[in-house]
Amino acid sequence: SSGINAEYGGTDIQEKKCSWLFLTASAIASPEQKELLFENYGKSDEASVAAVKALYNTLNIRQCYLDYSVKTYREICEIIEKDKSGLPSEIFSDFLDMIHKRSK
Repeated sequence: SSGINAEYGGTDIQEKKCSWLFLTASAIASPEQKELLFENYGKSDEASVAAVKALYNTLNIRQCYLDYSVKTYREICEIIEKDKSGLPSEIFSDFLDMIHKRSK
């Protein structure tokens, strides 16, 4: 998912998508948490989806995403400021602002 909401909406869990949420959770989870994630990810039953969402909450994935989003936005802004291509920086800044904090 390109964005995130409080309920981790969508069907990424059921469809076993290689999402930012899943990759981040698998990177920071303990071995036991990874086992729970891999056992439940890609299943459509409510209990499995709920287990993954609960793990996301335990791992504070929402805050991880928000932190990553802010950090990346700042890094891109710095790159835009340093750009020497001769193009107006507003082109890049306006586009960045359009996609930053979008929900989909």
